[in-house]
Amino acid sequence: MVTMGQCYYNETIGFFYNNSGKELSSYWRPKDVVVVALGLTVSVLVLLTNLLVIAAIASNRRFHQPIYYLLGNLAAADLFAGVAYLFLMFHTGPRTARLSLKGWFLRQGLLDTSLTASVATLLAIAVERHRSVMAVQLHSRLPRGRVVMLIVGVWVAALGLGLLPAHSWHCLCALDRCSRMAPLLSRSYLAVWALSSLLVFLLMVAVYTRIFFYVRRRVQRMAEHVSCHPRYRETTLSLVKTVVIILGAFVVCWTPGQVVLLLDGLDCKSCNVLAVEKYFLLLAESNSLVNAAVYSCRDAEMRRTFRRLLCCVCLRRSSHKSAHYTSSARTGASTRIMLPENGHPLMDSTL
Repeated sequence: MVTMGQCYYNETIGFFYNNSGKELSSYWRPKDVVVVALGLTVSVLVLLTNLLVIAAIASNRRFHQPIYYLLGNLAAADLFAGVAYLFLMFHTGPRTARLSLKGWFLRQGLLDTSLTASVATLLAIAVERHRSVMAVQLHSRLPRGRVVMLIVGVWVAALGLGLLPAHSWHCLCALDRCSRMAPLLSRSYLAVWALSSLLVFLLMVAVYTRIFFYVRRRVQRMAEHVSCHPRYRETTLSLVKTVVIILGAFVVCWTPGQVVLLLDGLDCKSCNVLAVEKYFLLLAESNSLVNAAVYSCRDAEMRRTFRRLLCCVCLRRSSHKSAHYTSSARTGASTRIMLPENGHPLMDSTL
């Protein structure tokens, strides 16, 4: 007999799963095999791509700038997410029942910490891009101390959200508050996590929208005095493409999972969240793979560094060509804009 208000620290994982109504299989079902196979594939790809990004940033001196510290931190967070999801894949299905309470919280904490760090870094990158554009400041001149503090803040927030459930934000002493998707966690934790991610997305929309309108306004103003009007229009279109890709990737990967987390957190009895939770978590994890493509692989210099690392061939290019910028140079999703004012470059912002 379950008594509300009593704590159940000595119970098994099966006890809490039965309480929440989540099935705990004792054998490998076809859907378990599919989820694990897909999960292992995604995890390995996440690990390889983000290791490549980190190696590229470390080996190329041109990337030893504050903005690339954030890109490196994003790759590190996504690498951590790959490790956390790999750990989950080796401790899921029938193996879940064998976990101790500490083991289950470790599995959940690794996942929550890594994904929180990844999302928070995306916001930090958007904020720094906004500051550099509005301050008409080169990314190479960003204060290193501020960027380092941003990175520290990201991991403090991530570790806080990841460790809280194991220490206080659980339902071991309040079984009526247990989540269905994560039977040892309080529903309020899931709701807060989902709302926090939604807030991050809205802030990113606001930041990138402000950047876009500011740059478009500057481009239109400069185009009135420069004959290369089509190039300025091309710059604006490239910026639109960049913003759409960044926000679109976030929406596609994160929205489904956040919706089911919020529904479970709000205790929606009629919502069958358990039917899709594993697939939506896999989709959220795939964002760690997409980030490498959106924020790194579409940069021409980064691609050259990737090829050099992968082929182990030094592709020597003259430094004056790579350092020379035209009035509006576009390198994939990284749009560098130079708006001349009084004969001097006004802005050179990697968007």
